[in-house]
Amino acid sequence: MGRVTERRKVIRIRDGVISTRPDTLVAEEPLEIRLNGKPLAITMRTPGDDFALAAGFLVSEGVLGEAHELQNIVYCAGATGGGTSRSSGAESGGGSNTYNIVDVKTAPGVVIPDITLERNVYTTSSCGLCGKASLDAVRTTARWAIDDGEAAPVRLQPELLASLPDRLRASQRVFDRTGGLHAAALFTEDGELLDIREDVGRHNAVDKLVGRALQNGALPLSRTILLVSGRASFELAQKAVMAGIPVLAAVSAPSSLAVDLAAESDLTLVGFLRGASMNVYAGEHRIALRTAAAHG
Repeated sequence: MGRVTERRKVIRIRDGVISTRPDTLVAEEPLEIRLNGKPLAITMRTPGDDFALAAGFLVSEGVLGEAHELQNIVYCAGATGGGTSRSSGAESGGGSNTYNIVDVKTAPGVVIPDITLERNVYTTSSCGLCGKASLDAVRTTARWAIDDGEAAPVRLQPELLASLPDRLRASQRVFDRTGGLHAAALFTEDGELLDIREDVGRHNAVDKLVGRALQNGALPLSRTILLVSGRASFELAQKAVMAGIPVLAAVSAPSSLAVDLAAESDLTLVGFLRGASMNVYAGEHRIALRTAAAHG
């Protein structure tokens, strides 16, 4: 895979003392996602897990929902003069990835939603597909209704949620070297860490998580908790809904549209998850809330 970090010279000023030193920066490169040979979107991402990113992106688009619907993913090396392509199995191999175009091929018979076919957009690492979707679009393309299955309903203790940001931070290996990456982590309802991905864009980190789950045949991600660094945008709420994730927690604020989508989709949305404090914006039935009388 490509380099996750790069080195650059920096002039450092500390207490009036000037020095020159190398600094480790997070890498950012464009990735063009093609669908069955046709350009679909370009996103700025941190190289690595590119196939999972593309697969997860197409889950959020309503194109993919099960592993058998994905025929293969290849790097389009010919775009850089190589004239060859590499299959999805080659992503984890050695060597430097110079390919910034991937082509996702769906299995025969997979129907592509109109919302995907009608759009060819550039996405940024900071905000993702800004203004792309509406609440109605998510309703019409979601594969699964968010539910807790046949077992007892998910019931999370606030103390468990409060412990997750520290566990997320402790697992951010690249962030420790650069200070410049977002992260998304998937936990079980008991707080077990299932997976964590980092990227310059938090929406890319979520796509990498969801894409891995698709490749492993693990969708929908029922009875899980998605924790993201930063804010909870509409797009992140959309990705959670499209993957069947019942709980989305963020260390910063949600947007108004994210709260609206969560309320309409039965998604539990928690924001400002910092220390023992948090705000529950929707889906409070999955949180073991204490009544005011219990504190009296």
